[in-house]
Amino acid sequence: MNKLSGCLFLAVILAGCGTMDVYEKTASFPDHEWKATNKPSFTFAIEDTVSTYLIFIILRHEDAYHYNNIWMNVTTQAPHDTLRAQPVNVTLADNKKGWLGTGMDDVFDHRARITRLPVKLKKGNYTFTLQQNMREEPLQFVMNAGIRVEKVKS
Repeated sequence: MNKLSGCLFLAVILAGCGTMDVYEKTASFPDHEWKATNKPSFTFAIEDTVSTYLIFIILRHEDAYHYNNIWMNVTTQAPHDTLRAQPVNVTLADNKKGWLGTGMDDVFDHRARITRLPVKLKKGNYTFTLQQNMREEPLQFVMNAGIRVEKVKS
């Protein structure tokens, strides 16, 4: 096998593993202040019911953000199902490493899974609503929050 065939074979193998984006959207907060009354909603459609999915919260904040975490209420409306709410605590930093997300200058991006394992989703529209649930009102130095859904490739 020559070098070109070997590289091509390796590229095909690596491309077959991992995840594939299905949906990602964020909402921006004016003046980088997230008010508890501002509850961004995100709706996406699922057609493939055979695959499994990972669901993430996306958050972007400034270095001046005051906390190591953020508490959110995440409300989910699945097709033909009741509305479900869950509190979610997203760890953004720790005392050893500092900010855990990726950063550029004074802006940090975080992608935190809210599903422990890949999940199967029913066909239809899903709506996720995010509400910050911190004691600071409005919550300062938060630029964006959103949802990301990835299809797990087998």
